[in-house]
Amino acid sequence: MSRRSEVSAGLIAFRRREGLEVLLGHPGGPYWSSRDYGAWSIPKGTTAGPASDLLETAQREFTEETGFVAKGPFIPLSPVKQKSGKTVHAFAFQADFDLTGFASNVFELEWPPRSGQMQRFPEIDRVAYFPYAAALNKIIDYQRPLLLDFACALLDDRSVIAERSAQ
Repeated sequence: MSRRSEVSAGLIAFRRREGLEVLLGHPGGPYWSSRDYGAWSIPKGTTAGPASDLLETAQREFTEETGFVAKGPFIPLSPVKQKSGKTVHAFAFQADFDLTGFASNVFELEWPPRSGQMQRFPEIDRVAYFPYAAALNKIIDYQRPLLLDFACALLDDRSVIAERSAQ
């Protein structure tokens, strides 16, 4: 499959504490270790093929990368494209996870480069809930529109509006 036709799916977990907070993951491995702003991402992964169910893929990848199980209802968001051409679909859902239960799958990488030594790194080395405004600064640039679409979806969701007015 060419990189241009790849499709990924992921989830945005959110909670309400003193305001809206979004769960993001920091990529593991040596290339991202010293980066913070513009480096965080939603947990996501590549679909198995063109007939793959996007929500099922997003839920599977979320669990593999965080150790948490995502339960709906889910809010579908508008997809975004990476510079490589990969399309990323996302869904938002409300959840307040205990982050001490975080556990990520791992990948192998030759490190240091051309050393012949393979090392294992977590796909995501840490997760955190960020206030919405901070999340906009932390998230990798091409995923920022997902957070903007998510905020618009919350404002348009009548059940969210009803919940707010009951408080």
